[in-house]
Amino acid sequence: MTDTVTTSPTSLVSAPAQQHRLPTKALLGLFLAGFISILTECLPAGLLPEMSETLGTSVSLTGQTVTLYALATALGAIPLARATATWRRKQVLQVALAVVAVTNALTALSSDYALTMVLRFVAGLGTGLIWPLLGGYAARLAPQGRQGRAIAIALAGTPIGLALGIPLGTLLSHLGGWELAFYAAAALTALSIAWVLVAVPNLPGRPVDSRFKISQVLAIPGLRPILFALATYMVAHNLLYTYITDLLAHEGMAGQTGWILFTFGATSVLSVLVVGAHIDQHLRRLMVSSTVLFGAGVLVLGEASGTLILVYVAVAAWGFAFGSSPSLFVGAAINATRDAADVAQSITITVFSASIAVGGFLGGLLIAGLGTTWLIWAALALLIAAAATVLGGKRYAFPRNG
Repeated sequence: MTDTVTTSPTSLVSAPAQQHRLPTKALLGLFLAGFISILTECLPAGLLPEMSETLGTSVSLTGQTVTLYALATALGAIPLARATATWRRKQVLQVALAVVAVTNALTALSSDYALTMVLRFVAGLGTGLIWPLLGGYAARLAPQGRQGRAIAIALAGTPIGLALGIPLGTLLSHLGGWELAFYAAAALTALSIAWVLVAVPNLPGRPVDSRFKISQVLAIPGLRPILFALATYMVAHNLLYTYITDLLAHEGMAGQTGWILFTFGATSVLSVLVVGAHIDQHLRRLMVSSTVLFGAGVLVLGEASGTLILVYVAVAAWGFAFGSSPSLFVGAAINATRDAADVAQSITITVFSASIAVGGFLGGLLIAGLGTTWLIWAALALLIAAAATVLGGKRYAFPRNG
């Protein structure tokens, strides 16, 4: 269906696979594409007060720039992957990155809320082209027997982008306004296009695989619990992450926002490094630990009552739990579906993006209707549901031998 991760050996072998070393430069290009995609998605979350003032809207309404972007990615991932399946892979990646670069620059120029929302939707469609592409592209570039490591490198841009998106946006906003953050994102995207042009081989596309229909894949034992756990986990994260600046201001810690977000980013990156070394042998244990640790961090955050050290501890736990979660959920989906892993990953990406959209939308409703503090307790309830699902999925979704 799409050029995504698959566990079938024949689908992972290509001409570049005759090499003995990983194509580091090419994989860096794929890493940058994933990093830019998620960086662009969550960038407004660190700029909400400033953007709200420019656009003449409330913080909750401005937060929907994240929601709409994620919604566009969710809606576009599967149909756009189908439409471009036979295109050469480099062309698809460069077109998508060009869309993101142009819309980021235009967003920086916009002072109109409606126009900004249209631009964010189009940018989200660009990301909808990128995400289903990365895993399979990396696998086809890698030597036989090293595809897993190649995929991990390519996909690492997503959690690192999630970890650093808001801190980078906040820092650049302090240096030169929220517009500078979007100009910088556009410039980085343009540099990535150049890197991809020079360093990434231009592999051919492949016809849509019609062996597995979406309904058939969803019926595979274990996949639906994985998707439910993913949805609840990601909605919980985005309830908090999209509105973290507003949440910290409500707690009287606006002046600590940069350092707190740096703490989140640092522990997220640490998580990627630590979990990446053990994911093949201990996926279930890591998945259980991730949901429980995230829930514990949120509980501490809710009980911190303005105590600075507890907020730092809670955010550090949250970042460490969350940093590797995309890899864990994608890995679980691939393990559960095997030959249908390509379709399963497209579905997983759609649920992932839709959950970001739901989290941003629901967070805006909670702030407007019940108050900022309710973000924490809604996230905790969702994480309890996620943890229960992971713990209960012993047979198919998150098996004991994983």
